[in-house]
Amino acid sequence: MLSVPFNFGNTLGRPNDPEYQHEILRATFDLLDREEGPVLDRFSPDIAPELFSQGSGVARQDSSVVSDPSQEIDLRRPFYERWVQQNNGRTAVGLSTISQTDFKWVIKFLENFIGNNELDTSIRPEQFSVAHFIRYCVDDLKAYYFESKMYEDPDLSITQLHEWLWAETAVGSLIMRLAERMRSDNNNEVKAVAFGIAR
Repeated sequence: MLSVPFNFGNTLGRPNDPEYQHEILRATFDLLDREEGPVLDRFSPDIAPELFSQGSGVARQDSSVVSDPSQEIDLRRPFYERWVQQNNGRTAVGLSTISQTDFKWVIKFLENFIGNNELDTSIRPEQFSVAHFIRYCVDDLKAYYFESKMYEDPDLSITQLHEWLWAETAVGSLIMRLAERMRSDNNNEVKAVAFGIAR
């Protein structure tokens, strides 16, 4: 096993740097040539990992273009679609199995869940519990936002992407309210899944 010092979700280091990522993969596959095992080795990069902000660690700004998350998602769509096109159809969106064109229904469900108006939804696939469906929806929303912003402003660092999401977007605000609501739920699975939602 190769230990890497990068943030969770970036196990290959810098995004869009295939040469560097191949170096990490080579180091990983070189472990298979070791005579004895199990093997744990540390990858020593020439760069320090970026520390990024969590939702709770960023001061909200009233600079979001719109306050309605559904409207904001529609405004981000052209950037997201260009990102997908630029990356030959690759995207991190898809855990929830809900198409990004239907994210308005995800937003509606999450808002209703926060308000205790709806604790389940017909859009949830049967194979997911409510708690895990919420988690996958949040992961999809974050991926959608990060990818759209990386297309719009490719020079942003991971730290800047996280600060933008949590401080300046309506969806970031929605996710933080959702995490707070989930932490106070009576269902232990919902409480457990709440950990890490706003990261």
